[in-house]
Amino acid sequence: MLRNSRPISWIKAARKDFDDFPLGARTDMARALTILAEGRMPDIAKPLTGFGSGVMELALRHRGDAFRVVYALRIGDDIWVIHAFQKKSKTGIKTPQQEIDLIHERLKRLKERL
Repeated sequence: MLRNSRPISWIKAARKDFDDFPLGARTDMARALTILAEGRMPDIAKPLTGFGSGVMELALRHRGDAFRVVYALRIGDDIWVIHAFQKKSKTGIKTPQQEIDLIHERLKRLKERL
């Protein structure tokens, strides 16, 4: 059965970082991205605050580690994966500032390019 789905596009550096995730984390994240492409919302998705509507993150716990994939829903027709990283902050659940800055920069460059 064919399903309608949106294309998933990747910023090259985000894909490289994603490919460095452990196999189980990659598998779970890929499953969540497929759910997104099919127009549904996976249970590990949540808005990423400070970026306006349409910028979301997938937050996954895998074997005691935290992995994140940040994506944009409202840039063109594709779902754009902006950043993928392992969260290593020891100071709570807040996303580290260097990751936030990198996401801002990548979003800016992507919007300029498209």
